[in-house]
Amino acid sequence: LCSQTTSNMIGIGVYSMDGGTEDTRGIQVGRSGRAARMVRPEHEHILQDTDRSSGRDALRNNVSAAVALADAVRSTLGPRGLDKMLVDADGSIDVTNDGVTVLEAARVEHPTARMLIQTSSAQDDVAHDGTTSAVLLTAELLVNALEWIDRGVHPAVVQSGFQQAAAWSREELNSISRDASDRILQTEVVRTSLAGKVNDSAREVLSTLAVDAAHAIATTVDEDETTCNPSDVKRVGVRGGSARDSRLIEGLLLAKKRLDQRTPDSGGAGRILLIDGGLDKRTTSIDAKIKVTDVGALQRFHDRERADLQAQVDAIAALGCDLLVVRDGVDDDAIAPLRKAGIVCYRRFERADLELLSRATGAKLIRNPIRATTDDLGDYASRSEERIDEIEHVTIIGSRNRGRTLLVRGSTETLIAEMQRGFDDAIGVACGLVEEPWIVAGGGATWIALARHLRKRAPEANGREQLAVEAYAAALESIPRILAENAGLDPLEILLATSAAQSVGDDPWLGLDLNAGSPSDMADAGVVEPVRIARQALAGATEAAISVLRIDDILWAKQDAQTPDWQTNEDED
Repeated sequence: LCSQTTSNMIGIGVYSMDGGTEDTRGIQVGRSGRAARMVRPEHEHILQDTDRSSGRDALRNNVSAAVALADAVRSTLGPRGLDKMLVDADGSIDVTNDGVTVLEAARVEHPTARMLIQTSSAQDDVAHDGTTSAVLLTAELLVNALEWIDRGVHPAVVQSGFQQAAAWSREELNSISRDASDRILQTEVVRTSLAGKVNDSAREVLSTLAVDAAHAIATTVDEDETTCNPSDVKRVGVRGGSARDSRLIEGLLLAKKRLDQRTPDSGGAGRILLIDGGLDKRTTSIDAKIKVTDVGALQRFHDRERADLQAQVDAIAALGCDLLVVRDGVDDDAIAPLRKAGIVCYRRFERADLELLSRATGAKLIRNPIRATTDDLGDYASRSEERIDEIEHVTIIGSRNRGRTLLVRGSTETLIAEMQRGFDDAIGVACGLVEEPWIVAGGGATWIALARHLRKRAPEANGREQLAVEAYAAALESIPRILAENAGLDPLEILLATSAAQSVGDDPWLGLDLNAGSPSDMADAGVVEPVRIARQALAGATEAAISVLRIDDILWAKQDAQTPDWQTNEDED
């Protein structure tokens, strides 16, 4: 074995005994890489039970998965988008074009595809709309990035360019946005977000109800901050009637009737106590059998149980409680003492309903009524019962003006579910507008304007990062292009016409009028959307794309992880 070493190269030659060369290899590595080269065969032996994809192959694999996922929701984008039928394992059917609903219902195994689904879910949590746009934009960014990487641009350069482009886009969003404090304008924004998700009549009703509900539950923290929680609005679906019969009810509507029918079915203001448990007799903490030989002892045992139950009722009554709501059951022996104390009781509530009541009335959830204090009580303005669709309901109006209920009506369960999903998106967008009343143009206008802005600023980027900025701009134009495709229009012609119209008048509010098939002012057309949706889509898509670009090695284990057999180990010991 002979070696010749220079400062940067190691030449290794393996010779036979007669002087002939049997194998010669030239390896050019830095000094710090010698050890890694020497142990590479050992690494390959360690990973022999693992499927491995690295370098460009790994990137192409990830980009293919992202494109496949994006294609699954591509046709749902926009007001002319098509619906998807989701069939569960039990045969139940949902028809929707909501991107996040489609993606979360899909059976996805590829890790990159799951990353995109997480991006879509984050978009839904933050902005409550734009989930399909976020996924499509991520896939387009990856496709454009792969094109330049194949031409020799390093992934790190592409990542840096994408980050710069995203920062410039956020700045431009702030400059082209407009104030939307007017409630009529907010209704138009919500109506735009529901385009293609529900029919036109339901869209009109839901957009108005969502804006009214958002303003009703809004809470002012200080002069510059307002909070609005969409979960403060309860949804109740009732079969019968049409979507136009849906209405917003002040207070919380709950499908419950009072425990004791001899207590009043309605009442004015009072104090409420919420028990996160049951009001019943105590049971033994261990599984035990008690043998009783004395009849008197058994009677004393029952007397002690009733006395304990009476003590709980007395403790509740001493607080000045008028209305008692219990998550679990209430023992029959407690009914008479509660009525005597003038306490109206409801039982068997869902935890989510208890939390709604807590926020609406200010009452705290307590476990043990014996330890309850007056600070645990809440206040309510009124309580009333009514019969809706042959089911008894109670309406409790809290004192904090935070609880509202949307009563959704429809002819079938499928239509009711579709209405509820539509309202979920509508109330989310409406609450976002209350918190941040700024909007941008819809109809693809904002994405075209951002792409034009990036192309103007691309020369400011360093070196090859300009190419990444150009690729980012091209990805933004995929949104209006897909909108045109789903509307049956020529995407290239519409895109060029709209971009030219914006350039002539330097007006970023000129977008795609899908009805006329030509550019028009989106403000006049009432096609607008919250700036929060576009900002979150940019941030989510950029982060997801960069995360995928940073991956250069994928290791797939051939064997699933096994659960240790602890019993076998114990036997061996």
